[in-house]
Amino acid sequence: MTDVPAFNPLLAPSPLPYGVPDYAAIEPEHYLPAFEEAFAAHRAEIEAIASQTVPPTFENTMLALERSGAQLERVVLAFYTVSSADATPAIQAIDEQLAPLMSAHTDAIQLDGRLYARIRTLHDRLDDLALDAEGRRLVERHFREMTHAGAALDDAAKVRLTELNSRLSELTTLFEKNLLADTNALAVVFDDAAELDGLTEGELSAAAEAARERGLEGRRLVTLTLFSGHPYPSQLRSRAARERIMTASRARAARGDEHDNTGVLREIVRLRAERAELLGYPSHAAYVTADQTAGTPEAVHSLLRELAAPAARNARAEKAALQRLIDETEAEPYALAAHDWAYWTEKVRATAYDIDTTALRPWFEAERVLRDGVFRAASLLYGLTFEERADIPSYHPDARTFEVFDEDGSALGLYVLDLYTRDTKRGGAWMNSIVKQSALRGTQPVVVNNLNVPKPADGAPTLLTLDQVTTLFHEFGHALHGLFATVTYPHFAATAVHRDFVEFPSQVNEMWILWPEVLAAYAVHHETGEPLPAGLVERLRATETFNQGFATSEYLAAAWLDQAWHSLSRADAEAVTDVAAFEAAALADIGLDDPALPPRYSSTYFAHVFSGGYSAGYYSYIWAEVLDADTVEWFRANGGLTRPNGDRFRERLLGVGGSKDPLEAYRDFRGRDAEITPLLKRRGLLA
Repeated sequence: MTDVPAFNPLLAPSPLPYGVPDYAAIEPEHYLPAFEEAFAAHRAEIEAIASQTVPPTFENTMLALERSGAQLERVVLAFYTVSSADATPAIQAIDEQLAPLMSAHTDAIQLDGRLYARIRTLHDRLDDLALDAEGRRLVERHFREMTHAGAALDDAAKVRLTELNSRLSELTTLFEKNLLADTNALAVVFDDAAELDGLTEGELSAAAEAARERGLEGRRLVTLTLFSGHPYPSQLRSRAARERIMTASRARAARGDEHDNTGVLREIVRLRAERAELLGYPSHAAYVTADQTAGTPEAVHSLLRELAAPAARNARAEKAALQRLIDETEAEPYALAAHDWAYWTEKVRATAYDIDTTALRPWFEAERVLRDGVFRAASLLYGLTFEERADIPSYHPDARTFEVFDEDGSALGLYVLDLYTRDTKRGGAWMNSIVKQSALRGTQPVVVNNLNVPKPADGAPTLLTLDQVTTLFHEFGHALHGLFATVTYPHFAATAVHRDFVEFPSQVNEMWILWPEVLAAYAVHHETGEPLPAGLVERLRATETFNQGFATSEYLAAAWLDQAWHSLSRADAEAVTDVAAFEAAALADIGLDDPALPPRYSSTYFAHVFSGGYSAGYYSYIWAEVLDADTVEWFRANGGLTRPNGDRFRERLLGVGGSKDPLEAYRDFRGRDAEITPLLKRRGLLA
């Protein structure tokens, strides 16, 4: 590493409100020296705790542990915000160097036998410590997490575990790098705007702007979304254009070139299986679910199989209806293919429900959706207000910062929205924290939402699809979770809950999209000022189960692929040589192997599980949706969008962060465990 610069803004207290990193002053060369110093400081803090000769107490061990690493956390959150949202070549190079260093540092702490012994002693004496509920849970979780990480292994096993973790960190970083590069390389270039007949003026403007940014003046560039599908084929009249986009999407990181991820993901699967075996588990899925609300992969597999059969049944009926329409209306009928499904689905929707989702976009202007939709729902439910802070610079010019205030006028934190796609941003949509709330450290939350909406030319409005509106509400649900979590200890801050619970609050927040007083405020035609017609709104509500066979099947197929890869034993993982053949067999096993309905993600671009935090955990969305659908029923039965309802949901669920067992928190809110019937009803899966 290089020497620490004379002045490194990452190592100095931020001059900005809420401790937001001073990104305007941070250069790429500041990151590695800052990490080096922060690593050293954190190691010294841990050494001071672990080397004590006095008996462990909550104060000298747990509180000291929670106070440690504050400088490192600031650097980590500052860097990884940028590495996911604006990964320039310089940032990517740092990320590659940093991955094994981060892994080694984490292992040095999680596997420290002296620290583990002190925490184990406290855990054994837990009933004698007279702790409050949050303090008690802090001891329980640190002990559970260190045990789960391998702290009880012998020294030889710890050495191998550290090697595995280091290599896995390198491989997951490489997977993400390959995917970003190939996603950019496979963006589809159209020479003639006529090939994109069916797109709106704003979408054509975005495609022209994307082409100009790459020096392709006069042409149109369609960038790829993370998932297999893409919003444009639902509108494109040219079947050839639809096929080009779908083919490019599905080819990512699987073309046998320098960006091919097949070898990378096979090694990831093998090493994860070896690590699980080392830790005493039959598979990576067993290892992961052991510390989630699901408990076991068998519980996950049972739910996925229970849903797959009716989903596939509904999808077959939907496919037959689409094929009939093709046969009846096309001069030269053809067999429905994956690139046709979205296009003909919109035709059926228009016929059956008199809804053209493309025509809805003029009512979904992004700024109005944000302020009069997303923010308004939060104001009505929780009493929040939002004030844009142009004086607080962010990591990219497109990232906008808003200060969030509670109903009494007190400042709650900051919300950052980074709406638009760019070549340096990874695909998909997500929420992350830049600063986490903690009473112990005296910090307030700063949270970020990232989306990948194509950016139109200057002066043109940003018109969202209904799916993009849903994504914005969803990600803001995560943001609310991060803003509302009010805890003492940093370990429980923001969205630090079990992975298969974390999607629950975000999915609940989607319910307000069509809520009358919210929809009426934001769904206004950006040119005429006319509200979305009432009849159209009713027809939208009537389509709740429309195309859910497809939507559920494509999701379940991806969730099953994740489970199939990560349920392999070490020996079975080593035997897999053909990624495509493995996928085909896994999809056939669960009955979701229709070529016209590919999984939402194929393995080589399944970033959630091979470079993100969802390995063996992509089931989390549907697992959490059981809670979500049950919660929506509660809101509807109790008056909906009211302040008392918002207060209850905030205080008993969002506000506790990770400081309480999530299912216990749910029972506290709901009065009972969740029931699955509302989910089956929502997705049209009841017999």
